[in-house]
Amino acid sequence: MPHRPTVSITEFTVSDRGAGPYGIAAGPDGALWFTMVHRGRIGRITPGGSVTSYQLESASGGPSVIAAGPDGALWFTEFRSHRIGRITTAGEFVSFPLPTPEAGPFGIVSGPDDALWFTEAGAGRIGRITTDGDVTEFPLPVANAFPSAIAAGPDDRLWFTMNQANAIGAVGIDGTVSVHPLPTPAGAPVGITAGADGALWFVEIGAGLIGRITPDGKITEFALPDPASRPHAIAAGADGDCWFTEWGANRIGRITPDGRIDEHDLPRPSSEPHGIVQGPDGAIWTALEIGSIARLAVV
Repeated sequence: MPHRPTVSITEFTVSDRGAGPYGIAAGPDGALWFTMVHRGRIGRITPGGSVTSYQLESASGGPSVIAAGPDGALWFTEFRSHRIGRITTAGEFVSFPLPTPEAGPFGIVSGPDDALWFTEAGAGRIGRITTDGDVTEFPLPVANAFPSAIAAGPDDRLWFTMNQANAIGAVGIDGTVSVHPLPTPAGAPVGITAGADGALWFVEIGAGLIGRITPDGKITEFALPDPASRPHAIAAGADGDCWFTEWGANRIGRITPDGRIDEHDLPRPSSEPHGIVQGPDGAIWTALEIGSIARLAVV
C-alpha cells in the first residue's frame, strides 16, 4: 500500500492574485513571513490566520526568497532590484545593493558563520552578507549555471542548486566551491533543503524528480508519479520527511527518507504553489501565487 497520511489543508487569503505570494519562512516571533514578488511587499501571517503586510521602498524590486537571520530579523532577496533586504519583526526594513550588476539574487539562508548566504542567479555567483551589510561574492567555476536555492548543510558548507548547469554545488565559508553533476539530463534543480537524515534533498523541476545528495556527493533520485508535476521548492519537516510543492500539478508532496512519496491536491485549481516551510505550530505552510497561504497538517 502507498504511504499516504491524512492531511488537512486550510487556506488563508493574504492578497489579491496579482501580488504573487512566493517565498515563505518561519520567523522568530512565532509567525510566518512571506514575500509578494509582484508588489514589493513582505507579509506576515500568524498560525491563527491574522495577516499584516509591509510595503518595501520599491514595488518592482521582486522580493523572492525569505529566511530568518541570526539577528532576529528576516532577510530576503530582491531579484529585480539586485539587492538584499532585511525586515525586523516590527516591520522596519533596509536593503543593501550588491556590487555585481545584474546579480539577480534568489535563494538565501542563514549560514554557520552568523552571516546570510545567497545565490546570484544572474551573475553566477554565491554571495555572503553580514548582518552589518558587508557583501562578499564567490564566482562559480561553471558558466551560466543560474544558481537558485541554497541551504545550510550538516558539514558547515552551503549547498545550492545550479538550475542551468544541471548540478548541485557546495561552498565552504572560505569560498571553496565543489560541483556535483546530476545523473539525469535537463533535471533543472531548483529547491534544496537539509534533511533530518544528514543529506540534502532537492527537486528537479525539469524532470519531475526528487533528489538526495550526501555530503560526500552521492546522488540518488526518486521519480514522481507525474513527470510533468514540476516540483519547485522543498522543506524538511519535524517528522523526518521532506515536503515539496508541485507547481505544475497543483499539489503538495511528501517524501520519506527511504523514498516513499505521497501527494495531496490543493483545494483550488491552478494555485501555483511555490515556497514551503515548516511553521512554529508543526504544520507545513506554503505560499500560493493565487494570493493565499496554505497550512497542511497531518491528522
